[in-house]
Amino acid sequence: MITTRVLDTENRRDVKTWIDLPYRIYKNHPLWVPQMVDEARLQLNRKKYPFYEHSDAEFIVAEKDGEPVGRIAALENGRYNSIRKERTGFFYLFECIEDFAVAEALFERACDWMRARGLNRIIGPKGFLTADGMGMLVEGFERMPAVGIAYNPPYYHDFMKRLGFEKETDYMSGMLDRSYTLPEKVIRIAEKVRNRYGFRVESYRSKKELKAIVPKVIDTYNAAFVNNWEFIPITESEAEVIAARLLDIIQPELIRLVWKGEDLAGFILCYPDINRGIQRCKGRLWPFGWYHLLREFGRTEWVNFNGAGILPQYQGRGVDAMLLTELAKVFYASRYKYAEIVQVEEGNERMQREMAAIGVSWDKRHRIFRKEL
Repeated sequence: MITTRVLDTENRRDVKTWIDLPYRIYKNHPLWVPQMVDEARLQLNRKKYPFYEHSDAEFIVAEKDGEPVGRIAALENGRYNSIRKERTGFFYLFECIEDFAVAEALFERACDWMRARGLNRIIGPKGFLTADGMGMLVEGFERMPAVGIAYNPPYYHDFMKRLGFEKETDYMSGMLDRSYTLPEKVIRIAEKVRNRYGFRVESYRSKKELKAIVPKVIDTYNAAFVNNWEFIPITESEAEVIAARLLDIIQPELIRLVWKGEDLAGFILCYPDINRGIQRCKGRLWPFGWYHLLREFGRTEWVNFNGAGILPQYQGRGVDAMLLTELAKVFYASRYKYAEIVQVEEGNERMQREMAAIGVSWDKRHRIFRKEL
């Protein structure tokens, strides 16, 4: 018999049940990467996590014969709905054994919670904060995910179709290796823009330097992506959490910012792919997880490019060519053999064409689903 219940986020045993469930579903799976346990706990903490300053969530667990077999988070993002004048709910962190009845019970409970709050549509997977990876993997099961991006079994897609969900949009990720050559045309445009309009590119030597300009990067993000369908302005407290998460994994020499005078015109975020280390430490820093992560920083052959933006007033003026050129310089100057371009929305056809032109092979697809309630 399958039952569902609401998680008590202040109960240690319940929190442990929530965190441990994916380890049971993906036991010994070579490509699944766990979420960092400290981050998972923080997401459940209604007193400390900034999401709860403006929004709410319900955490639901499914049990079969007394054993946990599935979970789902139902979210009401107040800022998202206020900005868009919508009544939309998100689902996130869905995990389930290969049993459709379990998935059906979880989504039924989540949708009931949303209807009771006056919500009329559900979309997802979509997370708490802007920096959370989006979508459910529907293509590209043969390769490990980028840092912070979901990996899930193929049967999840079938479950979503049977539950009546439809596609909202897809996010594409692709691989790049050192065999590509940046077109001369792009290099010429980048140099022309740099000389004519006075743009400059800056690199950084320390995380302290980067931390000091985080507010500028957040402001640029909030201005650059305002027209994206998934956009939610980042609050100050959310920015602190996102910055801390990024500063844990970035290496300053891989970051490039484009400036116009004192204005930040664009940025590229890049960091080493340490997922093998996260696998080895099972998502736990203590007592010895830090060792596996530090070791992976030194030996990974992969780097993730996950985040690029240009302020609207500088779009269409060749700044994108500068960012592409800097991406190439960063990659070639590094020791990494492979790069992953992470989660470009399918509606951003220009970015997909530009990336494909320099050799990116789009081989992963994460899907956002929708359903009327």
